[in-house]
Amino acid sequence: MPPLLTQVARVSDGLPLVDTRTPQPGNPVSNKQQQDAKSILRSINTQSPTRMSIVSDKFVFYFMVRDSLCFLTMTEASYPKRVAFLYLDEVSDVILGELVKEHGNDWRSQVDRAARPFQYIHYDPLIQRKQREFRDARQQNNKLQEDLNEIQSVMRKNIDEILNRGEKLDHVSTISQDLQAKSKEFKWGAKKLTWQARLQQYGPMVAGSAFVLMVVYIKFFW
Repeated sequence: MPPLLTQVARVSDGLPLVDTRTPQPGNPVSNKQQQDAKSILRSINTQSPTRMSIVSDKFVFYFMVRDSLCFLTMTEASYPKRVAFLYLDEVSDVILGELVKEHGNDWRSQVDRAARPFQYIHYDPLIQRKQREFRDARQQNNKLQEDLNEIQSVMRKNIDEILNRGEKLDHVSTISQDLQAKSKEFKWGAKKLTWQARLQQYGPMVAGSAFVLMVVYIKFFW
């Protein structure tokens, strides 16, 4: 069974902008459920959770806050929770997309200036289309599971790439350490060669000077 009630409202004051109902034979949306939905929308503010479910008898209300709007739906208690929030995700994508088409980048101020309830009731066919898509919860649950499996596969691939990149980084680090050791050896070798070159250049002069000094010392002071 698809979601039975879907509403979109402003978070600031709970003003309903869109209201869509899909009552099933023998299972209409009651006045109490409509009042419960209105009370929930009015109680939501900027400090409220962005996602929440509220059990009411054999039904569950789900709401999601996004871009200063609250998207609310009511389903039977047996309807999968993950599918209900997936439904709200897709409804919010559709509604926000239509607001941008209708008002452009000024859509937020237009929504803030809306003065009467259900001013965007012309979006009702779009929500009804989504409700039909989510009529079979098992099919949507399978689709959701496929999406999760795909996400997990991508995550595993990314983790493998990161691990491989880590091995390469370790290899680069080892090479860097080897280069530093070689650099130190090269620096010491260069100093050694420099001293050898200076010794070859000035050694004979120093030896000659020492020989002359020794001869002078022996001749005059011995």
